[in-house]
Amino acid sequence: MARKATSDVVVVLGLGRFGKSLALELMSQGTEVLGIDASDTVVQKVAHRLTHAVVADTTDEESLRQLSVHEYGRAVVGIGSDLEASLLTASALINLGVPNIWAKAISNAHAKILTQIGVHHVVRPEHDMGKRVAHLVRGRMMDYIEFDDGFAMVKTTPPAFAIGRRLGDTAVRTDFGVTVVAIKRPGEGFTYATADTVLAPDDTIIVSGQVRNTERFSELT
Repeated sequence: MARKATSDVVVVLGLGRFGKSLALELMSQGTEVLGIDASDTVVQKVAHRLTHAVVADTTDEESLRQLSVHEYGRAVVGIGSDLEASLLTASALINLGVPNIWAKAISNAHAKILTQIGVHHVVRPEHDMGKRVAHLVRGRMMDYIEFDDGFAMVKTTPPAFAIGRRLGDTAVRTDFGVTVVAIKRPGEGFTYATADTVLAPDDTIIVSGQVRNTERFSELT
């Protein structure tokens, strides 16, 4: 099953809850997906919804080679609870020379080992979602995304002190260490914020900065 030169294909190995959800989301966005799982039952349930779905031992390097997995540019190891299968599958992909490998981890130790053996991108869905929800529960945040090095972007509403004033006159960046990067008026889409932007009570804003600064800003009333 060689990859077509013009195809935008992602190989998803392990079609459990995470792998299946990821594969179907990729399909909904127009990305072709080759799904691989050791369970015939699992594969049968998703076969009609993926570009290709194959029953195979994802830990067996030769089986993956026969499926031409080494010819694809991106692969995701969706296996989490079976640590041995996760690590062996990731190792097989690395040995095959797949240039971009993502893998799900269920603990710090699991993530550390995946990184050490050469996985390019390690994700911890439950952990990351727990952190995100905790931030949303704490204050007025409507959405929250944390990046590397403690940097975050927050969707929130304007604090009272900034309403009716030009952003350039609020000293938001100086006093709070954050930047208002976008604004959304009711019934309109998001647009870039400028120094001349005047905030209203029912606006929605996107704020960027270090995590602790965005938290402090979003908790203002």
